[in-house]
Amino acid sequence: MFKSAWKEFCIARLITTLLVIAACASFMVGNAHATYPDRPITIIVCFPAGGGTDVQVRLISTELSQALGKPVIIENRGGAGGSIGIAVVARAPADGYTLLACSSSFVVDPSLYAHIAYDPFKDFAPVMAIGASPNVFTVPADSKIRTMQEFIASAKANPGKTNWTSPGIGTTPQLSGELLKAKTGIDMLHIPYAGAGPAMTAVLAGQVDMYVANYGSVSSLLNGSKVRPLAVTSKQRWPDLPSVPTLDELGIKNAESDNWAGILAPAGTPKPIVDQLARTIGAILARDDIREKYAKIGLPVVAEGPDAFRARIAREVPLYKQVIEQAGLKIK
Repeated sequence: MFKSAWKEFCIARLITTLLVIAACASFMVGNAHATYPDRPITIIVCFPAGGGTDVQVRLISTELSQALGKPVIIENRGGAGGSIGIAVVARAPADGYTLLACSSSFVVDPSLYAHIAYDPFKDFAPVMAIGASPNVFTVPADSKIRTMQEFIASAKANPGKTNWTSPGIGTTPQLSGELLKAKTGIDMLHIPYAGAGPAMTAVLAGQVDMYVANYGSVSSLLNGSKVRPLAVTSKQRWPDLPSVPTLDELGIKNAESDNWAGILAPAGTPKPIVDQLARTIGAILARDDIREKYAKIGLPVVAEGPDAFRARIAREVPLYKQVIEQAGLKIK
């Protein structure tokens, strides 16, 4: 009887001890959330300095630092279409002090590259999509083609003889072009260039029949009437191009795409921290002065929080996977 009582006493003491430990751990974790951040935050941009994603993040980094009361450090880790920087953050501690700033390459790379060091669903917690703009189908200003319908008809009448270009293999403009081919059945030759600069030079020289580019990178050509827009890939007509139809309006369904920029945290980052970051960034993006700065670079604010951003990623990963497989694209 004594042994039985002693056993029950020991079990009770053990349970009590475990409950105390759990309570202390819960208090420590909660307290850590309450004091976040207590040191500098690093945002790793997965592209070189000066690119679109880098510029967008730097537009809000000072305001984010002021709002959080701690320095926000921007670190550029470019290479392999952004996948090098993405992989670095995927392996970082999930404490809210190392964040990722990336573009649509985040949802493209897993299908484009033969070997990738991250899983877009398992390795990250979406925080906020901060901006997005559509791709635009354009032709040289002196082209005889006036509309997308005319372009498609010409390409069908001359299979394999129509050529087009984009800023490079695996970019969302190229994938938009491949999606157009798949949806309309046209046969046209893609001529890849190493970046938007060389591609723009080719279209201005009349060396290509069509140029597909993100609005932000082609807006100067559009404003200077050096290229003619045929269609945009957004769901609705783009405010700066009110007379240009969407693909959907032209009867080309389920072909929407854009190039976005967003901020993500490593998977496992406590939800209170993710929510705090999202609220803070959302408040910054709601400011008129910030929206004006974004508008000047042709990339209006999106401000999609964690849930909407996660839904975007879930929608776009399979979309681009299908396009990449149909086009036979793969980078080893």
